[in-house]
Amino acid sequence: MKIILLDTLTFGETNLSAFDNFGEVETFQTTSQEQTLSRIKDADVIVSNKVIITKEHMKSVSKLKLICVAATGMNNIDLDAAKELGIEVKNVAGYSTDSVIQHTFSMLLYLIGHSRYYDEVVKSGIYSRSPIFTDVSKPFFEIKGKKWGIIGLGTIGRGVANIAQAFGADIFYYSTSGVNRTDDFQRQNLDELLKTCDIITIHAPLNDKTNNLLDYEQLSTCKDGAIVLNLGRGGIINEDAIARIIDEKNIFFGLDVLTKEPMVQDHPLLSVKNKENLYITPHIAWTSVEARDKLIASTIENILSLK
Repeated sequence: MKIILLDTLTFGETNLSAFDNFGEVETFQTTSQEQTLSRIKDADVIVSNKVIITKEHMKSVSKLKLICVAATGMNNIDLDAAKELGIEVKNVAGYSTDSVIQHTFSMLLYLIGHSRYYDEVVKSGIYSRSPIFTDVSKPFFEIKGKKWGIIGLGTIGRGVANIAQAFGADIFYYSTSGVNRTDDFQRQNLDELLKTCDIITIHAPLNDKTNNLLDYEQLSTCKDGAIVLNLGRGGIINEDAIARIIDEKNIFFGLDVLTKEPMVQDHPLLSVKNKENLYITPHIAWTSVEARDKLIASTIENILSLK
């Protein structure tokens, strides 16, 4: 078989040598829409993380048998066209669950503990000139006894809930699908969850029900000092609303996902005044070494199932 990997830059230093066992392998670090067709024209198997594969692409590749999505979401592939043309499409689910859960707590603890401020206090030499041994200028709170609201109680949301419960938090959840029900945690409507929870974390997919779920009106109801984290998908929170409210009210935001990625250079979040209340990471929650190894191993299994 001839296997084409279209965007290997997203895999970092992950070992890709197992693909060589299938035959001829051609790799590209990135692939633009203009380059896609010429690169896949002789492929039996395409491996793509974020490169869009359209019906026109598929119709032009006579040997194409399988499209491997090296991710969970398959929105970059025209699935209806693939079905019509008899081309299999296989994704990988669950590979990054532990990584995303861990990054949720990494973001939370960074914001709760005012890590940016205290790191700069020490490294700037301010602490060396202090008349006392400690610095209590930025109070932080404990997770224990706080109300933690989870938007999207899937596998990741439930994993976060279990660890948050071990910290001593009281867990509440809002089901974005309306389907998830459990006796383990307390279900709330979205308005009540936003108004009453000290910590709010989002672990939901982007769809018609979650697009722009939290706009200015909803965010303005959050408690003073609340922390809101989005580790689901960009577009669930209105980023313009965040840029506005973060300078009006004492709310902390942590974002690992944005509506457009990479972030646009003139993004309004880059100009907020209250920068200490904002922590943004470049869509890295899924990228632990272990998660990427699992991703590639599962992609290999998807190709093996074709033989």
